[in-house]
Amino acid sequence: MSTPVTDYVVRFSVWSRVQHAAVIVLFAMLLLTGLPQEWPGLGASRWLIDHLGGIFAARWLHRAAGIAFAGLVVAHISVAITGLLLGRMKPSMFLHSGDFRDAIDTLRYYAGWRDAAPKYGRYDYRQKFEYWGLIFGSLIMVTTGFILLFPIVISRLLPAELIPAAKVMHSYEALFAFLIVLIWHIAGAHLAPEAFPIDTSIFTGKISKDKLRHEHALEYAELFGVDSTMRGPEGHEGASPVKS
Repeated sequence: MSTPVTDYVVRFSVWSRVQHAAVIVLFAMLLLTGLPQEWPGLGASRWLIDHLGGIFAARWLHRAAGIAFAGLVVAHISVAITGLLLGRMKPSMFLHSGDFRDAIDTLRYYAGWRDAAPKYGRYDYRQKFEYWGLIFGSLIMVTTGFILLFPIVISRLLPAELIPAAKVMHSYEALFAFLIVLIWHIAGAHLAPEAFPIDTSIFTGKISKDKLRHEHALEYAELFGVDSTMRGPEGHEGASPVKS
C-alpha cells in the first residue's frame, strides 16, 4: 500500500527558527540566573545558585546570556528593517485596525454572540500582541541591563537615580515576561486543544495545509487562491507550498 502524500506549507525560515531556539535557551538562562539573585532568601534560590557554582558564577552566566540576548535583539531588528526596506519581507506583524476588531469579534464568538470566529491572515492579533510585547520588553531588559552592568559610567553621564529605577524595571519586567510566557505563550501556543501537546511548526518550519486553512484562512486563500473574497490586508512572508 502506498503512503499518502501530505501537503505542507513552509511557514518559518531557518533564520526564524534559529532565533526562536536562541530565545528559548537565553531566556531560560536569564531566568535561572537572574530570579535567584532577585529573591536570594528563598530556599529554591539558594539551591539553584549553589548548583550553578555559586553567586559569582551565576552573575557571570547572567551577564553573558544578557549580552548574547542583546546581540540577538539587535540582529533581529536589523534584519527586519533591512528586509522591509529592500522589499524582501512584508509587514505582516504590523498592527492595524482589523486586529482590534478581530479581538472584539473573538470575544463575541466565545460569548456566543457571533456564529463564527474571525478569519486570520499570516498572524492573528494574539501573535502580534505577543510579538510587540516581546520587542518592547526586550528593549527594556537590554537597556536596564546595560545600565546595571555599567552603573558608574551611567551615573557620570545621567542622574544617579536612574540606577535603582533600572533595577526595579529590570526585575519586574523579567517577572512579567516569565508570567506572559508561562500563561499566554505556552498555554496558547502549545496547550490549546488544537495544538496539544505541542505545536511543532516553529521547530520544523512547516505547517500542514489543513491546519493553515483552519487557523490562517486568509493566508491560505492568498497562497492557493481558494476564495478571493477572503483575502485580507496582510501579505505572507516567504511562505510556500511544498510536499513531504
